Amino acid sequence: MRLTNAYRQEFGLLGERLTHSFSPLIHAELGDYEYRLYEKRLEDVENFLRNGNFDGLNVTIPYKQTVVPFCDELSKTAQIIGSVNTVIRREDGSLYGDNTDFFGFAYLMKKAGVHPVSGKVIVLGSGGSSLTVQAVLKSMNVGQMIVISRNGFDNYENINKHSDAVLIVNTTPVGMFPDNGLSPISDFGIFKDCRAVIDLIYNPMRTELLLQAEERGVFTLNGLAMLVAQAKKAAEIFTRTYIDDDRIDAIVSSLMRITRNIILIGMPGSGKTTVGAALAQSMNREFADTDEWVINAANKSIPTIFAEDGEEKFRALETDAHKALCKRSGIIIATGGGTVKRSENLRIIRQNGIIIYLDRDLSQLQIFGRPLSERDGIEALAAARLPLYSEWCDYAIRVRSVEETVEDIKNIL
Repeated sequence: MRLTNAYRQEFGLLGERLTHSFSPLIHAELGDYEYRLYEKRLEDVENFLRNGNFDGLNVTIPYKQTVVPFCDELSKTAQIIGSVNTVIRREDGSLYGDNTDFFGFAYLMKKAGVHPVSGKVIVLGSGGSSLTVQAVLKSMNVGQMIVISRNGFDNYENINKHSDAVLIVNTTPVGMFPDNGLSPISDFGIFKDCRAVIDLIYNPMRTELLLQAEERGVFTLNGLAMLVAQAKKAAEIFTRTYIDDDRIDAIVSSLMRITRNIILIGMPGSGKTTVGAALAQSMNREFADTDEWVINAANKSIPTIFAEDGEEKFRALETDAHKALCKRSGIIIATGGGTVKRSENLRIIRQNGIIIYLDRDLSQLQIFGRPLSERDGIEALAAARLPLYSEWCDYAIRVRSVEETVEDIKNIL
């Protein structure tokens, strides 16, 4: 028997890839207990469950069904769903399995205001998270629910049979960090009647699937609120105390502030690097510059890249820089002035970022050392790019002094 009362209780998250999990941040807001990350291979899960040093666990992909046989008792919800995401080690050493994801997804649906009573719903994936989503949707009396799996009767090869779906819920890890940019649906355009897409992934905040849907004006929602809601319910089980649901929205807002990238766009010489570095210092965040990334990758200066390899080579390296930097969370990124010349860059920088356009008077822009500014002139660049900056940005800031511009950005955040 483990005498847990004599020690500070230890809880944590069991999964396969957890390096960038938000769960420790969430549980730090929910209770005064240790919360660790337990990355385990499949073959190590049983031994960890039986002999690991923990009082309780959350369980994530891909082990929500794996842990079921090792639980000595299951809650009614876990029994019905056949999936466990919360495990408690009781005083006699036995394991009790529960499922707080049901509460989490029900909360997410309520926040989304989505009520597909009469329409068709597609659930992508058939794993533990899918079982929970299916249970919640059944409780909502959806009109028709189709589960898409890789090898099932309804699969990704014949998904076009269900192009009349009004709601799509992704429960697969496709598109989750670090595999940003992937989507379980190759052609979202077939879903002409779709009104909403919910992706349980929360890192990145906008998966490729959500970006595809947004481009067609479809309502989208990621899984961050579900993650926090299920964590709240799990924390109640861990600590045997009630936590008000208002904490969920507060923690979601806090997480978005902490983890969202701040992307600076604007004309060459508008101050993106200088303002970005000052903003990072003021907010105690990491700063990255895509031009610097390109220089390091090519091992040559930008004017040399243009002279020896041409603009297309530079643009390809610039896109690679966006892919590498923008999949991260919570950093400030200064982009090159020509970022907007490639439309694919918009989806890359939007996946985790809020985009701020630094609008500076053309007469104040420096052109020395900037190949296109020197070749084409500021006015010609501005005519092509200013409309794109305005189209891409979430906010536009008129550049003043560095200190004033930094404060302006912090205020709108």
